[in-house]
Amino acid sequence: MFDDTAFAARMGALEKRYEEVSSLLGDPEIIAKRGEFTRLSKEHAELDELVHAWRDLSKLRADRAQAQAMVAEGDAEMRALAREEITALDEQIAALEQRVKILLLPKDPNDDRNVVLEIRAGTGGDEAALFAGDLFRMYMRFAERKGWKAEVLSATEGTAGGFKEIIALLSSKGAFSVLKYESGVHRVQRVPATEAQGRIHTSAATVVVLPEAEEVDIRIDEKDLRFDVFRSSGPGGQSVNTTDSAVRVTHLPTNLVVVCQDEKSQHKNKSKALKILRSRLLEHEREKQEASERDARRSMVKSGDRSEKIRTYNFPQDRLTDHRIGLTKHNLPAILDGDLADVLEALRAHFQAEALQAQG
Repeated sequence: MFDDTAFAARMGALEKRYEEVSSLLGDPEIIAKRGEFTRLSKEHAELDELVHAWRDLSKLRADRAQAQAMVAEGDAEMRALAREEITALDEQIAALEQRVKILLLPKDPNDDRNVVLEIRAGTGGDEAALFAGDLFRMYMRFAERKGWKAEVLSATEGTAGGFKEIIALLSSKGAFSVLKYESGVHRVQRVPATEAQGRIHTSAATVVVLPEAEEVDIRIDEKDLRFDVFRSSGPGGQSVNTTDSAVRVTHLPTNLVVVCQDEKSQHKNKSKALKILRSRLLEHEREKQEASERDARRSMVKSGDRSEKIRTYNFPQDRLTDHRIGLTKHNLPAILDGDLADVLEALRAHFQAEALQAQG
């Protein structure tokens, strides 16, 4: 992959763009344009790690070529040293090649966002609510370890403790990229405190991880609007009723219609109509966004039934098992106290490997 001429050309173009953006960010005219400066800063940040990884890889490859030349030309002692160096360089090159491949994967546009975390008790009655409370505490302790800000948005407590439902906002750049694989049904196997016979019960809770929705920015394209003017029919006096001052604005993609005729001036009526239209389009976008999030929830979590599990927390065996990747970890008390980093890293590595394989 990395010896391919087309790939080298692609990396050369990205490197050139990185240098162009770096230069633009120092331009006073660009700095004065807040939106443009923000956009370029984001592009620079996205290219920075990739370009530096590629440069490091190129240097390692050059070092390896030099060591290979020593194997062909040096004396016995130098050849032996060069072979050792090549072995070490090959390990570094392989790791860096993998890093560059990962950095070239299409970026999830939501990765940098905050997280809206929703946990609901599923099958299992009071024990499911208690388990939902345990999961909530686990994520809060993890967030605390990471230095994230956490805010409870709504909560419905269970009758015996825990939560029937709890929704929280976890704020930190990149929080979604860390937790996005946690959505699904989590199952617990343990002896409930209320169980007199010591029998193991199985209960479940659902976890949904959504990126925090950003404020919708409404931009109206002029070609999407149709303006009609006509005479006002309501009160306002002779000048209102005898001039074409009323304005009807139709937003063609959504078929939303706004009529304004309160002002004597067509210009003022048009301005008011557009202001109202923007407000209605904002609400329209929010409704679409909420519908999309409902669809996302349905795809992440079905009924909360125990059979739809992604992970099991088995207390008698002190075991966590993530069924998607075949991962088993022990020491449940530490995990439920927020020691989740190894689990989350294993999930990230697994799904990145799948994405690399899909890319070919």
